[in-house]
This record gives sequence, C-alpha cells and structure tokens, in this order.
Amino acid sequence: MLAPTSVADASHWIKSDGLIAIVRGNFPLSHLLAIAETLHCNGLAVMEITLNSAGALEAIGRLRTEMGEAMLIGAGTVRTLADLEAAWDAGAQFSVAPNFDAATVQLAQARGMLHLPGVFTATEAETAFRAGCRMVKLFPSDVVGPKYLAALRAPLPDIEFVPTGGIDRHNIIEYRRLGAVAAGIGSALVTGPQQTMADLAERAQALRQGWA
Repeated sequence: MLAPTSVADASHWIKSDGLIAIVRGNFPLSHLLAIAETLHCNGLAVMEITLNSAGALEAIGRLRTEMGEAMLIGAGTVRTLADLEAAWDAGAQFSVAPNFDAATVQLAQARGMLHLPGVFTATEAETAFRAGCRMVKLFPSDVVGPKYLAALRAPLPDIEFVPTGGIDRHNIIEYRRLGAVAAGIGSALVTGPQQTMADLAERAQALRQGWA
C-alpha cells in the first residue's frame, strides 16, 4: 500500500495550491495520466478522481505511482464508510464528499486522512466543524455564488471553505477575494474525454492566473 499523507500535509498542500482539479467521467487510464501530466506542467498539483467515474480506484493508485510526490491525488464522491475504505485502500491522499456523514468522518480521522465533507448551510458547516472538519466543501456553490461564501464566513471565520460547483476563470477571483481557501474546479477545467491537452493547458493557465 502506498504511504498515506497526513491531514496537516494534505490540508497545507491544498491551501498552498488553491485549485483542486476534479475529474469525473469515463476516461481511459492513459488519458488520465496525460491529464495529470498536463495539469502539473501548467501549475496545478492537486487532482481529485470521483468514485463514480469508470475505473476510479485503479486510476487513483496508478496516479499515485506515476506522479510520486509531484501531485496530491484524492478521491471524490466519497459518500459512505465503504467509499472511504475503498479510497484509502487505493492510495488516495485525501477524500471529498458531497455530503456530511459522521461515520465516514470518524473513520477518516482514525486513519489520519483529510476528509472534506460537503456542506451548504451554516448549520451543516458547524456540524462538520464540531465533528473535527476544519476544512469543508461548500457545495453546490454555483446556485448561490461568491456572496454566499462571504455571508457564511462572517459568523464562521474559523471554518475553511472550499467552494465547488460552477467555478470558472471568470468568478474564481471573486471567490478567492471573499475568502475561499481553495476551489474545486470541474467541467470548467476538464471538459471530457474529447478534450485536447492544449485546451486543458490553456484552461489550467487561466484558472491559475485567476487564483493568483
């Protein structure tokens, strides 16, 4: 089994990089490796493979092996205990969920693995925080926009929000200005199996510039 990454190290890496590239869909393994290499060459070093993608677990393990210490590789759509177990066994260095599940959080903490539960309301964010999750995924952020992030952060300044959903090169500046510690980027970055690496590189550069 590949060596795990501590909660502190994974959290620091995500906040330092700022952008989580989310890959969801049916991609051949060779294509995923090309995506990872292109992202890395264009300034993005955190990649999340969602578990509802074809061959996700195999891909996570292979990406860990191929990218070594150059990238942080995580598992997304980790909704249950079984999902977390599978992601851990595959070598994921962090996990992300669309939901908050207390049992999954407890297992992640027992394993020393960073887990970002999905929250939407102040109550959900506080519940996750009290369960030990300082960093949370704000999802779906596109239905409310950056101002909602600012509204949540006002009474919850000690919670680190990673907005995800609908973030692109046009609104990422506002999300960062209003306090996002990182952002999850899906189809605005990795559009699908037919995407060229040149297009991916251009999108990665634009997002990196926007975040910076």
